Amino acid sequence: MKFLVFLGTVRDSTPPRPARLGERVAKAVMACLQLRYDEHEVELIDPLDYPLDTVFKPHFAYAKGKAPEKLNILAKKIANCDGYVMVSPEYNHSMSPALSNLLNHFGSSLFAYKPSAIVTYSAGQWGGMRAAVGMRTYLSELGCLPVSAMIHIPKAQEVFEENGEMCPGEEQSSWFDYFGRTLNQLMWWAQATKRHSKEVDPHEMIQNFKTAPSERNAP
Repeated sequence: MKFLVFLGTVRDSTPPRPARLGERVAKAVMACLQLRYDEHEVELIDPLDYPLDTVFKPHFAYAKGKAPEKLNILAKKIANCDGYVMVSPEYNHSMSPALSNLLNHFGSSLFAYKPSAIVTYSAGQWGGMRAAVGMRTYLSELGCLPVSAMIHIPKAQEVFEENGEMCPGEEQSSWFDYFGRTLNQLMWWAQATKRHSKEVDPHEMIQNFKTAPSERNAP
């Protein structure tokens, strides 16, 4: 199977400098996936690799074939993978604007009927838990329902080095076991949805809204 790990930060202005704290967390999650689920393909999606226009225009608002090439490439990656890991810090008790801005460029039909996992972190003691609560609603509306277990990492700068490896005194096996509860759920649901989607195409069965918002209206 194929999984995308979305990194939800572009800012390196907070400690520890100069590297983004979230980059350490994403690298650690990637390392766990590659070590314990090496039969699957995993790719990091960094918002810095997908510069977006100042004026918001989502991928689906362009005429067919007219969207910027990088948006087209990412749209195909989203559509062709089997599950997502969303890595976010906490901004005003909410998910990262860098992550929501990137995800909002794509229609929910690309994400739909596949699972997601929530990973939050902070430089302080709460590990971004309050952002994770809101992410449940957001990801559910996007169509990639989050699994019940979540990963929260407080004081991430004291847990992971810049390259994603453990800081002195931290045990990789203990952290990867902690990650494993969430990632195992992600794998189970991804296998289930992938298998059933081959038998019953959910997009054909349920029919995506493609013409106008009024398609959602009650009679």
